[in-house]
Amino acid sequence: MDPQTLEMEFAGELYYWRGPSPYHFVRVPEDMAALLHDLSPVVSYGWGVIPVSVRIGETDFETSLFPKDGGYVVPIKDVVRKGEDLADGDTVLLELAIRS
Repeated sequence: MDPQTLEMEFAGELYYWRGPSPYHFVRVPEDMAALLHDLSPVVSYGWGVIPVSVRIGETDFETSLFPKDGGYVVPIKDVVRKGEDLADGDTVLLELAIRS
């Protein structure tokens, strides 16, 4: 499988994590996370982090998937969250593609 052609679409719950930088996140479903884990050695730029392009609603942005608890999470910046009128606990539809 060519990672550069991999596109995913999924819905997940938006949740807040008050870590070193306050972000909201959406967890990648387990089946998709397993596929990403298999591709990680080829597409990660270190620490298992995978660069992606994401679309939520009308907003396109670039970020990186972070490995967490055996899966991956998508960080959602406040500018995206507020622009799409999303709140903690909302179900969010994401389109995602690996970028080089």
